[in-house]
Amino acid sequence: MKAIVTFIKNSRKKHGLTQQELAFKADVGLRFLRELERGKTTVQLDKVNVVLNMFGKELGITDKQPENDH
Repeated sequence: MKAIVTFIKNSRKKHGLTQQELAFKADVGLRFLRELERGKTTVQLDKVNVVLNMFGKELGITDKQPENDH
């Protein structure tokens, strides 16, 4: 989730958008976007994809990478 949060926040700033502007353009609530950027783990994944789609990305299923045994 941290990678998604970082990507969205950095992309929003790179495109010169406020949270309010991105929420409006993505058609999600401002509260949702704020919680998403704070890393709230109970966000609705369909809405996460709506926001990611603004930057040409979407969530997908990938194989889990094995954890290092250090």
